[in-house]
Amino acid sequence: MITSDLNTTMNCYVLIVAGGKGLRMGGDIPKQFLPIGGKPILMHTIEAFRKALDGIRIVLVLPADQHDYWQELCREHGFRSPELIANGGETRFHSVRNGLKLLPDDEDAVVGVHDGVRPFVSADTIRRCFSAAAEGKAVVPVVPVVETVRQILPDGTSVTRPRDEYRLVQTPQTFPLALLKEAYRQPFSEAFTDDASVVEALGEHITMIEGNRENIKITTPSDLRY
Repeated sequence: MITSDLNTTMNCYVLIVAGGKGLRMGGDIPKQFLPIGGKPILMHTIEAFRKALDGIRIVLVLPADQHDYWQELCREHGFRSPELIANGGETRFHSVRNGLKLLPDDEDAVVGVHDGVRPFVSADTIRRCFSAAAEGKAVVPVVPVVETVRQILPDGTSVTRPRDEYRLVQTPQTFPLALLKEAYRQPFSEAFTDDASVVEALGEHITMIEGNRENIKITTPSDLRY
């Protein structure tokens, strides 16, 4: 449950989606298993939620052929694996839908969806996301764009856009459980780039809250060095 200082005792879940194959890292080990500080990235990510919200239930979504390797890593590091593990799907949409199937249909609860390779999400960001979702909101953490943004036009030219009109979206994207389950009953669409876009397709409003700049998605070797 979320702690009382966040004004709710609703049950809380998080789907940690880790379906990467490590191709952009240039190696054979999927990026979620690469080590930082002596243990895999994915373990740091799971620990961030365990430390932020007492009693949160975690669903880990992994490709089926990575389950055994994950359990081996857990034994090697003396790490407690989440009890609920779902198989990854063809796309992120299908992976999240597989994870949601492990959660109850009739429960008044809050659920977040977080990238397995975002280990630096702050406890404050997590708590604020879940607290807002407990009020019935569909929540995404965001950070301002600090670089200049140019849009490529159909004719191949480009034009500068005002960066203060844009935000970079992070995770955990957090929702009332019933709402997210309803959203993922929709047929798959190429327009679904994240969980918020799936929920938006129902006509729901998305609430943005401040994320933390360090909450990067580790995708390239330079990200790993950072």
